Amino acid sequence: MKIRLLLLAIVFLTGAAGALGIKPALAKPQVTAARIGENSERTRFVLELSEDLPYRVFTLPDPFRVVLDLPEVDWALPDDRQPRVRGLISDLRFGLFAPGTSRVVLDVKRPVHLQKVFVIPPRDGKPHRLVIDVEAVSREQYFAAQGSATGEASVSDRPLKPLAETVPPLPPAKPADSRPTVVIDPGHGGVDPGAVGVSGSYEKNLTLAYGEALKAALEATGRYHVVLTRERDLFLKLRERIRLAQEAEGDLFISLHANVHSSGKIRGASIYTLSETASDEEAAALAAAENAADVLAGVNLGDQTGDVRNILIDLAQRETMNLSKKFANDLVREVGRETKLLRNTHRFAGFAVLKSPVVPSILFEIGYMSNRQEERLLRSKAHRDKIVASIIRAIDGYFEKQKAASRS
Repeated sequence: MKIRLLLLAIVFLTGAAGALGIKPALAKPQVTAARIGENSERTRFVLELSEDLPYRVFTLPDPFRVVLDLPEVDWALPDDRQPRVRGLISDLRFGLFAPGTSRVVLDVKRPVHLQKVFVIPPRDGKPHRLVIDVEAVSREQYFAAQGSATGEASVSDRPLKPLAETVPPLPPAKPADSRPTVVIDPGHGGVDPGAVGVSGSYEKNLTLAYGEALKAALEATGRYHVVLTRERDLFLKLRERIRLAQEAEGDLFISLHANVHSSGKIRGASIYTLSETASDEEAAALAAAENAADVLAGVNLGDQTGDVRNILIDLAQRETMNLSKKFANDLVREVGRETKLLRNTHRFAGFAVLKSPVVPSILFEIGYMSNRQEERLLRSKAHRDKIVASIIRAIDGYFEKQKAASRS
């Protein structure tokens, strides 16, 4: 009887909502399976979809990639059902690329052309299947094919909406708000997962958790205006992170990251500031990996101006770099009270995300996800709270010194 009454109530409420013009929330379309196959002529990539979706497929060179854009979807595959790379495909990434657009990036071992892209409608118990066939070509053949290097190669009959602007405009700051603005940048996101920990955890999720906790704790002090570069699992280009910090008129920019190392024994936090001359080989390699984030997400670098890739460190940046170093030294001291540090904790490298000429900026590697013990620590709330508290102490000390210097 109770079950019958409950069902009647659900029917009634659904009907009432419809009568009032209230539409139930629609679930996102889903990717329910993915697989890769090969033969002597081609490599085939197949996605099973919960519904027929518009798509856009294109290739990018140097490094060579195949990029698939779809409407925003849930990648509903368990970890043990992720496709194994084979044939011409050497790696695969997926995630939210821009509001309303999900992206799949297929790294390929050599130049390829799109041989065929088509959709198989549901049949024999199978859902909609989007099929991408690629074939190997020479570098000369690749660039000889008009439009294949930078343009769309295959689009559905029902066109996919254009990419939305990733970074929304910031609301105007209150004129009476004289508090310092702290910009927190959770590294990676969306189609760019960042480092992968020993447990399978993603750097992008870890940095967002730390960023959200730091924002909440800073706002709770009442002393700062706080901006997050991203508030969800969304990809941001490096230049967009810089632009957002500058548009927010940031007084301090903190980019949060976590590291991995081929040796599972390495652990410890480190802080980086900008220099075109890296402090050591490891710092140079880390900067190169982080600066490749746009490439990993399938961004066509050919249409970028020199504002990120070719920024030169000039006289106008010297004061900003000096302030960055001062905050980094404060942060090393405070973080060292709470967790293990790498030797030579304050390091230098040419991180693109730190190249704002007007906003003092640091990159904070919270620890190593490749160390099993430290990864567990990084994922714990207790450790996160300690790290957040140490960052706030460093921020407080930094701005207190700035005030004292301005009065003298």
